[in-house]
Amino acid sequence: MRDRIDTFYMADLYGELQLSPKAERRSWHAPVPGLLLVTIAALAALWLSDHYGAPQILLGLLLGFALNFASADERLRPGLDMASQTLLRFGIVLLGLRVTFGEIAALGLIPFLGLVAIMAAVIGTGMVAARCARLDLRFGLLAGGATAICGVSAALALWSVIGSKRVSQEGFAITVLGVTLASALALATYPALAAMLGLTDTQAGFLVGASIHDVAQAIGGGFAVSDKAGEVATVVKLSRVTLLVPLLLLVALFLGRQGGGNRFSLRQGVPWFIAAFVAVVALNSFVQIPAAVGQAGASAAGFFLLLAVTAAAIKADLSGILSHGWKAFVPVAASTLTAFALALSVAWAL
Repeated sequence: MRDRIDTFYMADLYGELQLSPKAERRSWHAPVPGLLLVTIAALAALWLSDHYGAPQILLGLLLGFALNFASADERLRPGLDMASQTLLRFGIVLLGLRVTFGEIAALGLIPFLGLVAIMAAVIGTGMVAARCARLDLRFGLLAGGATAICGVSAALALWSVIGSKRVSQEGFAITVLGVTLASALALATYPALAAMLGLTDTQAGFLVGASIHDVAQAIGGGFAVSDKAGEVATVVKLSRVTLLVPLLLLVALFLGRQGGGNRFSLRQGVPWFIAAFVAVVALNSFVQIPAAVGQAGASAAGFFLLLAVTAAAIKADLSGILSHGWKAFVPVAASTLTAFALALSVAWAL
């Protein structure tokens, strides 16, 4: 009966808030032990990244897996939950400081429409690949959406809307691992491929910005080609990031119809942190925010997301991840190849 009731909610966030048993009253310091563990692991990931150059998110994920045994201690659960849920949502809100509406307008209508078509095709590929690999359709939606928009950040935002009842901690961890590795491989190969194919700076910038998942790696890949290509890659990549909000709204609508055909409502379908994200983007677009504030907010967003990924890895069931096998990476792989092929096609047309 409970499963039937859960389906009427646009996202698990609301089902958990309204249907779960009343949580026991905890003291204010209950989350402290778990938060300390996650913070220490995240700081270790930052140190290793600075000294060895590996992606912070990948290192946080691996350190979280190494600390997976700690999830059995109930004293750590409140802090782990806070890091993987509350801090995650605040991190998503602060991501709005990286984007402005002006950056979308600077891209131009035709390239932007091409970018939207690429993103739609990539998400569809992820869902089709999941079905072909006999995986859950919503797992394919998570993998395709993360690949189409901005990698780990999009995976975190989508997972917040989809919910852990629809895609497990293990499925989320697999998606994060897949998009992180795919993005690192793309950074190492796409700039060289652009040079081999004789693409112009504008074409190379569009290819890199439209197909590499991670924001920093997409921008870095563009500047690895040339300054002009880096500028184009930056605009294209940030335009992809702005597509996160409409994607989340469409996902909420999709899950609502799938759950029971009930009417979509903004009050029920839009989590507070998505509305706040849009508000921050608007503020960043129309108000001159001091550079120091913007940089501090963007850094805080990155650290909160690192904490969320690390906490999710600590809470994940490693045996469940291993049981998925290689097929679990099929949606990310198929989506990545589709993104590259379509981005190259549009780049040639520019």
